[in-house]
Amino acid sequence: MIEKPYSSLWTATFANPPINLINPDTIGELQDLLSALETDADIKVVVFRSADPDFFLAHWDVLADKAKVAAMPPGPTGMHPWIDVLVRLSRAPVASIAEIRGRARGAGSEFVLACDMRFASRERAILGQFEVGMGAVPGGNPMARLAGLMGRGRGLEVILGADDFSADRAEQYGYVNRALPDEEIEAFVDGFARRLASFEKHALAGAKALMNEVTLPADVVFQHALAAFFESAAHPSTRARGASLIRRGLQTRSDTELRLGHAVAESS
Repeated sequence: MIEKPYSSLWTATFANPPINLINPDTIGELQDLLSALETDADIKVVVFRSADPDFFLAHWDVLADKAKVAAMPPGPTGMHPWIDVLVRLSRAPVASIAEIRGRARGAGSEFVLACDMRFASRERAILGQFEVGMGAVPGGNPMARLAGLMGRGRGLEVILGADDFSADRAEQYGYVNRALPDEEIEAFVDGFARRLASFEKHALAGAKALMNEVTLPADVVFQHALAAFFESAAHPSTRARGASLIRRGLQTRSDTELRLGHAVAESS
């Protein structure tokens, strides 16, 4: 759902029950939003929120219609539509803010990492890249972004450990900008977003573009990661781990999803 409280400030709220999985429809809607962000003359700031306090964006829908996924055309960048979303979001001439209440794992973590800034609820936010725990390489190459945010060692701890990170630990590592009390986060983000929206768009977009020059990885590294994901996901042992997790409640509102960082270590 897109709300436009001001022409310069938009809010995008994720609402895809039961747990805000990312699927082809999600990607299509994000591509439409990005086209608007890239062309609208007035928009300066976009805030991403979730209607579900337990799940910001859970992860990719592993049971999505494979034929529908295969039929998805490349985005305007010429890359796979999910990579297209991540790359275009990072480069869009607006400031993007993720207000994370609930879980953002896997592709959900990749999405918030593509945002310019991340603020997390101290009581509710959980972040992580669980894919290695399932036998897969993360397809959106969060490695390329985490290395710049927290360094190689901590980045590998997140990726190879495949565990959950609390908001406080995420703040300590640089995964998010700040961890805030849940009762304060919305007011803080609203105030910060309105502050940015009061500034001149040419200054915001120009400063972000220069920051991008020295902080964003080359687009090609994201294509390499997606190829590695597809190859690793086809491995028989990876399929077996995924099937075990599905039997235990993956993709449902279950203890497995709530404690996924713990569950992947028990999936073999």
